[in-house]
Amino acid sequence: MERHYGWVIVAAGALITCIAMGAMFALPVYLQPMADDTGWTRAGISGAMTIGFVVMGVAGFIWGTLTDRIGARPVVLIAALMLGLGLFIASRAHDLLVFQFAYGGLVGASGGAFFAPLIATTLGWFDKNRSLAVSLVSLGGGIAPMVVTPLATILIETYGWRDAMTMTAITAAVLIFPAAFLIRRAPEAIEAAPSPASDLAPAEPAPSNMTAVFRKPQFFILAGVFFLCCAAHSGPIFHTVSYAMLCGASALAAASIYSVEGVAGLFGRLIFGVLADRIGVKRIIVGGLALQAVGIYCYIYVSELQHFYMLAVVLGMVYGGVMPLYSVLARDYFGPKVMGTVLGGITMTSSIGMAFGPVGGGWLFDTFGDYHWLYVASAGVGLAGAALALAFPPKRRDVTPAEALPA
Repeated sequence: MERHYGWVIVAAGALITCIAMGAMFALPVYLQPMADDTGWTRAGISGAMTIGFVVMGVAGFIWGTLTDRIGARPVVLIAALMLGLGLFIASRAHDLLVFQFAYGGLVGASGGAFFAPLIATTLGWFDKNRSLAVSLVSLGGGIAPMVVTPLATILIETYGWRDAMTMTAITAAVLIFPAAFLIRRAPEAIEAAPSPASDLAPAEPAPSNMTAVFRKPQFFILAGVFFLCCAAHSGPIFHTVSYAMLCGASALAAASIYSVEGVAGLFGRLIFGVLADRIGVKRIIVGGLALQAVGIYCYIYVSELQHFYMLAVVLGMVYGGVMPLYSVLARDYFGPKVMGTVLGGITMTSSIGMAFGPVGGGWLFDTFGDYHWLYVASAGVGLAGAALALAFPPKRRDVTPAEALPA
């Protein structure tokens, strides 16, 4: 019965990530109405998300390390309170700096408490199907664009952006709190079991503390790949709504692109999770990063809404499928004792990568008057991530006594 409780952790984690990430990443649909209402620049509003990514990364490392000591439940409860408070203050702000502090600071700090603690806890509950389990937890992030983004668009059109954000703040806190009480640590026997499908050489000896983690070059390779992956897709994701509207799409139609990405991401998480459990997580990550870069580059040829939908299917499936697998790769290499610390560390670097996209895309648009160079640069960064992923050491094939004999 204890082993089956892992699927309860998966369900609770998926619900929490859907609500939290949906609330935080709905900012793109607020961008235009906020700019029209307040007179703030796109770069200024986008800067709140950039600050949020940086803060989320730093906070994620702290939350992850804290999870290794006290567990994920208290961390998630504190973060739910911060999320609701940050969104409420942001919704009432009449000064750009106050908005950036509330959205970038409080909401960003809360965002760091969901990925590393929940995924680290989920990994501990599974000795088999680890890739699938964490992919299912991350389904919440895939469902969020399908639910929260269109809902936020409708609320904005009906009540205005301020009241829409206030409603989101209250609803998020009320729903996350009870789900957090379902989260608990895995029994040690399950947590320590190795992954039979790993295609990586595990650390020898396995790190047991923060200092030991930072002595492993593989930590920096993993963090670098995660950084480049997120730096590649953050700009295209954030500015897709604005780009589609510039091409003639209505606000609701442009927002629906996120819904298409969300649906595709659901399938991507399931497909990539099953494949990683069968053929190895490293192979899936390398292939996915390369395909992501190609898809991003194709944006420079897009102008019709149906073409946006087609790319949304490809990119949603790829980055939705790849993102959860970094945690499985980390578990296969570093073991269970430092998962919160490792995931917090790589989340910090990925958040810094995510921070470049919104403000960088806004700056490129303000400078050149279009998004062409955003997609060219993002595709190049994506290819660099795929190349760096090849550096992670593969699992060594056991040599039989007959093979060891000289010819």
